[in-house]
Amino acid sequence: MIQIGDMLPDVTLMEYIETEGQGCSIGPNPVPVRAAAAGKTIALFAVPGAFTPTCSAQHLPGYIERYDELRAAGVDEIWCVSVNDAFVMGAWARDQGTAGKVRMLADGSAQFAQATGLTLDLKERGLGLRSNRYSMLVQDGVVKTLNIEGPGQFEVSDADTLLAQARQLR
Repeated sequence: MIQIGDMLPDVTLMEYIETEGQGCSIGPNPVPVRAAAAGKTIALFAVPGAFTPTCSAQHLPGYIERYDELRAAGVDEIWCVSVNDAFVMGAWARDQGTAGKVRMLADGSAQFAQATGLTLDLKERGLGLRSNRYSMLVQDGVVKTLNIEGPGQFEVSDADTLLAQARQLR
C-alpha cells in the first residue's frame, strides 16, 4: 500500500474534456499521473464511484466549496479519482459543476487503485473492484499526507481535513 514519502504510481488516468483548450482536445484525454503531478501540489481524493450517495452529496461538493481556500493554502490542482470511465466522470463533473476547480480523473481499469494498494472489493454488491475512499496531499509527485477511510466511513478524507493539512505543510 502507498505510504507517505512514496511517489505516485506511474500509470495513466483519463480525463473527459468538454471544451477544447491549450493542449487538450475534446473527449477523453490521457493524464500520465507522474508527469501531470510534477512540480505541483495536488489535493488528490479518491471515491468508490461517481454518482454514489456519499460521493455526490458530501465528498466531491466539499472540495468544490473549499477550492479557493485550498488554492490559498498552496494547492495547485484538486484531483478526484474514481474507478469509472472518462465519460461517466465527465457526466458527473457536469452534474456537480466541477469545471475549473476539480479535475475528474477516470481510473477505468482500476490500475491506479491497484498500484496504490487502495482497492475496495465490491463485487458481491455488483460494483466490482473499486477504489477505497481516501485523500492525500502530493508535492512534486510525492505523497506528503494520506487519509484512508475505514469501510463505509467518511471522516478523514474530506476537504476540511486536507485543507488543514495543506496549511500545515506551507
